[in-house]
Amino acid sequence: MKSVQKGFTLIELMIVVAIIGILAAVAIPAYQDYIARSQVTEAVNLTAGLKAPAAEFFQNTNTVPTATDLGATRSGKYVANLTIQDLSGGATTGSFAIEAIMRATGVNGNIIDKIFIIETNDSGSTWTCVAASLTASPTLAGNAGLIDSSYLPSACK
Repeated sequence: MKSVQKGFTLIELMIVVAIIGILAAVAIPAYQDYIARSQVTEAVNLTAGLKAPAAEFFQNTNTVPTATDLGATRSGKYVANLTIQDLSGGATTGSFAIEAIMRATGVNGNIIDKIFIIETNDSGSTWTCVAASLTASPTLAGNAGLIDSSYLPSACK
């Protein structure tokens, strides 16, 4: 007389658990990168909103504005602070950068306290992203605090 097997064997269950473990090992880091990129999007949007007003302010006054001059939102859910830096060393060449500093808490660990920067050298006609793995402006203080380009939108790479 044959006995009918009911349920799964221990080996079959162990194989299923191993497959789920492998899938999780691949999916979790990819998800963390996705979260970081989505949080950097806020910095991109906040700085993009200052491009035109900053360029207009410079055209009208021949001075680099501050975020307060523009009445800008100074922070967001993931961005701690927005600043505008004069890159011309006091000259009126129209070289300035808009910086978004990410928060120290509540953001992905890969972008904590990192800085997203867009800069212009022609009074705001063209803007470029600055990232840790891209060639940074010589006037910026190193690349240690810049967001890695893997977390930036494709337009910045």
